[in-house]
Amino acid sequence: MRRRLLTLTAILAAGLLTIAPARAGFDQPDVVSVDPVDWTPHVLDGTVYAFAVLDDTVVVGGEFTAVRDAAGRSFDRSNLFAFSLADGHVLPFAPRVDGPVRALAPGAAGTVFAGGEFRQVNGSARHGLAKVRLDGWLDAGFRTAIDDSAGLVRALASRGDRLYVAGDFATIGGVSRRALARLDAATGGVDPDFDLALTRPAGKVWVQSMTVSADGGVLVFDGTFTAVSGQDRYQLAVARTGGARAEVAAWSTDAVAASPCNPDYDTYLRGVDVSADGSYFVVVASGHAAGPDLICNSAVRFDTDGGAGREPVWVNHTGGNTLLSVAVTDAAVYVGGHQQWLDNPYGNKYAGRGAVSRPGIGAIDARTGEALAWNPTKDRGVGTEALLAFDGGLLVGSDTEHLGREYHARLGIFPLDP
Repeated sequence: MRRRLLTLTAILAAGLLTIAPARAGFDQPDVVSVDPVDWTPHVLDGTVYAFAVLDDTVVVGGEFTAVRDAAGRSFDRSNLFAFSLADGHVLPFAPRVDGPVRALAPGAAGTVFAGGEFRQVNGSARHGLAKVRLDGWLDAGFRTAIDDSAGLVRALASRGDRLYVAGDFATIGGVSRRALARLDAATGGVDPDFDLALTRPAGKVWVQSMTVSADGGVLVFDGTFTAVSGQDRYQLAVARTGGARAEVAAWSTDAVAASPCNPDYDTYLRGVDVSADGSYFVVVASGHAAGPDLICNSAVRFDTDGGAGREPVWVNHTGGNTLLSVAVTDAAVYVGGHQQWLDNPYGNKYAGRGAVSRPGIGAIDARTGEALAWNPTKDRGVGTEALLAFDGGLLVGSDTEHLGREYHARLGIFPLDP
């Protein structure tokens, strides 16, 4: 395999790349390379669940205890660490987080928001949510946390002075907000104009994943709810968030309820990302079932306009294997999980007619819904938990050690070719 000799430092020096914070629906013009960069650090145990890009720094969250840089130096890191996007060296940033970090979002002035299952950061109480400076210390002015003893944060998104928080909780910062809230990103104050009132007749309500468009005007989220603001929305909803007051959109679909994937799952939707202009989104799913008329174990595109009864624009089936993550760009829809194939509506744990091999990671044409030729391969494991597009390429996080037929323990970067 061709070895990548250029570092991002060299690419920047040549004026070929500008690094900026990552966002939903990233406007990358090209599909990334199949050859991962050689210098990313290795996470030596556990799983990587989340990334945030702040200028030339990548913050990595997950459930792990140790990392090693490409030069062989090892570092103790408890569920959160950072490395240089220019050359991969591990940074001194080393907050002590006492539980898994499930979500990250960039903050202002060299800060990052972390969400997950932790109770403390650096010995201070921060249940499920914290704002951390890149020197490793907590932002003392942001103390908002979830109040539920068994709650957790599953997803975060920051847009300007707003921070969206989603997960499994009933109150946050002492205010009733079931599974979804919007905060002041500086103070942590709970936004009184954001209360979408997620409900379910029986069982716990949580949000599994969410995404916010680049302009902050469209919020898409999925979870165990059956109604939003008193309107029927079965496990998938769109909200309009461009104004001061957030409102559930008229958009709805029957496609999720019409796919009986696995009665043992409260929800089989696993991840969602929205296009840069907010005009469409892609949701990925598990489900323990397969078939051309179902959306189980698949990637599904929906347009965000219109009212009730929206049908998928396309469905790309894995043939019975779970997808866990998705990143939408102008050039491709990247999907990850423990899948073996894409384009496989007629297979069920085997390659049916038309199936293409895409172990662990793949890319789909956003217009046609068909798999692109991009096929770097990766170890399948539990699956690819995190995909994040940024100016320089695509970040990949998982529980496995091989990516693009090379050793890249639990994280890697596929770059844009300069």
